[in-house]
This record gives sequence, C-alpha cells and structure tokens, in this order.
Amino acid sequence: MTEAELDDLLSAPRHDTRAAIAACPGDIVVLGAGGKMGPTLARMAARAATDGRRVIAVSRWSSNAAERSLQDAGVTTARADLLDRRDVARLPEAPNVVFMAGQKFGTSGAPSLTWAMNTIVPANCAERYKESRVVVFSTGNVYALTPATSAGSRETDPLGPVGEYAASCVGRERVFEFYAERFGTRVAIVRLNYAIDLRYGVLVDIATRVARREPVSVAMGWVNVIWQGDANRVALECLPRAAAPPFVVNVTGAERISVRDVAEWFARRFGVRAELAGREQPDALLSDTSRMRSLFAPPETSLDEMLGRVADWVQAGGPLLGKPTKFEARDGHF
Repeated sequence: MTEAELDDLLSAPRHDTRAAIAACPGDIVVLGAGGKMGPTLARMAARAATDGRRVIAVSRWSSNAAERSLQDAGVTTARADLLDRRDVARLPEAPNVVFMAGQKFGTSGAPSLTWAMNTIVPANCAERYKESRVVVFSTGNVYALTPATSAGSRETDPLGPVGEYAASCVGRERVFEFYAERFGTRVAIVRLNYAIDLRYGVLVDIATRVARREPVSVAMGWVNVIWQGDANRVALECLPRAAAPPFVVNVTGAERISVRDVAEWFARRFGVRAELAGREQPDALLSDTSRMRSLFAPPETSLDEMLGRVADWVQAGGPLLGKPTKFEARDGHF
C-alpha cells in the first residue's frame, strides 16, 4: 500500500457520513488541519460534501506538500496562526467547524505553550465561530485511570486528569462549554482514545519496538484503539448532534486490548522475541463506548485488520511520522 492509497482509505466516507454532512448545509472549516488526522478528515469531508460547498482546511502549513495534496483533493486551504486573534478573525465564515488544534508532545518541557494551545486557541476559535456548530476533538486523557477489568470511563463520569496535558485538555472542553452556556454555541465534544494510522499510533509504537528488539512496557497493560478512518467518520457524523449544552461522546474501539498480547502477536509475525518491560498495573486509561455504539454505526475496521496492515507496513519499511503516542505514560508526562 502506498501513502496515497492509505490516505484514500482513511478518507473514505460511509453513507452515514454523507447523510450527516447533508444535514448541515454550508461550508465546513477544519481548524488545525495540518496535524496527524486533519488532512484525512478534511479530505473525507470534501468527499462527503457533494453539493459544491467548500471544505476549508486551516493550519500554519509547515508542510507545503501536505497543503498541495489537500488542494489537489478539492480542499480549500487557509493559513493562520490560531494563537493570533487577528488571524482567527480573518478566517472565512462557516456554519460548520471541526476543531482539531492542540498540543500534547513536549508538554513536560513547555507547559505554558501547551496551556496556550489547549485553552487560548480554543477561546479564539470559539469566539470567532460562536454562531456555528462545532465538533471539538478532545481526548480520553481527561479521565482518571480505571480498573483494568472495567469497561472504562463513561461520558458522565467525573473527570480526573493526570498531568498538565490532560488538565489543559479539560480546559479546552470548559472553554467550549462556556461558549455553549453564554452564547448558545452548538458543540459536540469527541473524546478520542488512540486513533490508528499506519504511520503512527499505539500499534505502530508496539510493532516498531518489537521489530527493533526494543523493550515494550506493559505497565499500562490495556488500551483502546480505533482505525483513524472510523474515528474521522464518527467525528463528522457528530456535526448534526452539536448542541448546547454540548453533546459528548467517547470515540474508540470497544475492545480492551492487551499490550502484552499485541507485542507477542507482532513478535510471532516478525519471527523475533518480544522484549517486555515491567508488569501490568491494576488500572489503565480506558473508555466505555456504549454511547458511541448506541448512536453510530460500528467501526468498519477490525483489530485483526489493523494488526495485519501495521505489520505489513512496518515490515515493508513504510514511512513513519516519528511521533510516539507515549501510551505507556502513567504519570501524565508527555
């Protein structure tokens, strides 16, 4: 599989995605579209919007190639520093917004920038688009660790962020909640827990460590994962569900996946021995997906398919983003 074929796969909408877009007339702005998921989500939106409307992907665009690729796919691009209120004020009007901006990695070394990206940027964008419906990407890190034998945290559970990154993500949610309360901004909050691409993600982290004979920590012994294309679909399908107060949904796979079992699966596939470090602790970062499963069609990509695709990609020496998820971090330091 080439990167172009992978991007096509990750950006394929389903019938429900097209129906959700059709139910929300007008242009769609994707804020922070230059990150790991933004390009394929913007492409999916453009493929789902068959009525001539614009999908506008906003980023600083450090990669000219990524910007050109989106333009070639029919996506309009715009450049903006979302920390600059003047830049944000100049962005085009749109009744539909997907907010994907944020910072996780490097938090330990630059906590003030993380807080700025995860609270000031949301405030700038919520003010600019307070009349729009907004799907906000958040994270399962806003929850506390739960017993590893449980189904995980539910949307109604008290939040218990560990570390500055997670706390700042609660701040991002609270900013949009404030605009929903004060101005009636329609908001949907997507608490995503580990989207999987072939160039990054928990499965890639484990596969590459196994292939390199590097230790795989099993202290965070269980995880949830979801194929990035499936996560993109659910996020776009949240547009018509945006409401005040906000609609909140956990987005991830329903399976509680053993890190040990995954490492040993890749070891058998690669013909090597898995080097495991530590031992499973009694709790983990897990999300209950009952709400997602009751409201949306099930993910189309199984764990077996994800494992097979990742193994083939790593064995073929496919390009990687070089951005480990640090899923094993239990202290909130990223």
